[in-house]
Amino acid sequence: MLMVKVKICGLTNLDDAQAAINLGADMLGFNFYPKSPRYISPVKAAEVIKRLPGFISVVGVFVNTDPDQIRKTIRSCQLDWVQFHGDETIQFCQGFISESVRTMKAIRVKTPEDVTKAQTYYTDAILLDAFSSEQYGGTGESFDWNIIGHIGKRVFLAGGINPDNASEAVKLGVYGIDVCSGVEAEPGKKDHDKMKTLFEKIRLLRG
Repeated sequence: MLMVKVKICGLTNLDDAQAAINLGADMLGFNFYPKSPRYISPVKAAEVIKRLPGFISVVGVFVNTDPDQIRKTIRSCQLDWVQFHGDETIQFCQGFISESVRTMKAIRVKTPEDVTKAQTYYTDAILLDAFSSEQYGGTGESFDWNIIGHIGKRVFLAGGINPDNASEAVKLGVYGIDVCSGVEAEPGKKDHDKMKTLFEKIRLLRG
């Protein structure tokens, strides 16, 4: 039985967060990158997160953020995971090993060599996303999933996952899928019907 984790990312409000949980999300992602159209301030995110059930895993997405600011946000938002989605080095990510959170490093994939690069990060998980020279994630574009191969750690697959291809993504045997623009009405606002369809299709595979 497939037990892939489903992470709904780019949340900006309580209504969408609660809908995602009710439909079956395992993890919720909040984007703390100010240049993102899905940006949410730590203060507003904390207000949403404190009203969520304790069983849901909360992920903070950061892009080239000062480590002290990340640590401050971990505490204020009670994060369970930190997602490094910028150009963070191996050493930078290692600096959070002693923190009370799990970590994942996003790798923007263009070639098989980028997948190999994922092996060098000492994080709890790796997130493989589509490469873009213009923005860090949330592009709605995917990459050739056939080049993933085997990685000896937890892998989240991101990049263009939507209700139409979610089943294909799940069948790859990854640890989790990361869905953002594929279930949006507009950047920062989820389409609840799209989310419902996504989870219905995944539920069929989960058995």
